[in-house]
Amino acid sequence: MDILNWLETTVGGEFIFTLLVSMVPIIELRVGIPFGVGLGLPYPVAFIAAVIGNILPAPFIIVYIRRIFQWMRRRLPRFNGMVDALERKAHLKGKKVNKYKYLGLMLFVGIPLPGTGAWTGALAAAFLDMPLRKAMPSIILGVILAGLIMTGLTHLGFDLFTAVMA
Repeated sequence: MDILNWLETTVGGEFIFTLLVSMVPIIELRVGIPFGVGLGLPYPVAFIAAVIGNILPAPFIIVYIRRIFQWMRRRLPRFNGMVDALERKAHLKGKKVNKYKYLGLMLFVGIPLPGTGAWTGALAAAFLDMPLRKAMPSIILGVILAGLIMTGLTHLGFDLFTAVMA
């Protein structure tokens, strides 16, 4: 059995596949939950896989992103424009978060709109010098909130699709 077949045909594979999709920046669990449900996972299982996958990169981003950007500036100057854009994005998003600190970070991560989420929230936390032990609970709660919203929207969307197709 090849790996893709395993990922698509077993519950364990579907869980891992959903977790991996939810780790991808930009799409995160906004796509991870409908993806997991579409694979055949029950809603609670898709929710858990997507939340875990979305949270996993956050501590590494908070702790290491500045060092990674510094390394990229020294070793890969062709990517300076990309690094500049990401730093600008972090500072712009950080202004929104900074006003309400950790509650703001939770809400920023928890509202599943484009440009928000765990990746951007962790990036903002890193550039606002939020300590990991204080930023992570806000990010985790935000991811859970976003997961609940997306699970509800996914359920509603699948129900509407089923009703229209019936």
